[in-house]
Amino acid sequence: MAASRRLIVTIVTRGWGDRVLQASMDAGADGGTIMFGRGMGIHERQKLLGICIEPEKEIVLSVVPRDKADGILREIVKAAQLDKPGKGLAFVVPVEDLAGVVHIPA
Repeated sequence: MAASRRLIVTIVTRGWGDRVLQASMDAGADGGTIMFGRGMGIHERQKLLGICIEPEKEIVLSVVPRDKADGILREIVKAAQLDKPGKGLAFVVPVEDLAGVVHIPA
């Protein structure tokens, strides 16, 4: 049986998480979670006094209905400019089991 929910994971530069979350909610997500992290890609290699700096990231997690995932992902890509190098990335993962959802389905 196919999972009825998807997890959209979006990783962006610090300060962009709210924009991602708002875009996902405008596209039909019920909400999401923003977490902070550190990471570095090929576009972010910076040094200060010879020491590599690890840029701060925001990770946005949104569990969404399977039938809305593609549309929500498209809006996230637009809002966070993920079609440009170095802006971040987003991916979708099937959710097999889920507990604790308090939202009432539409």
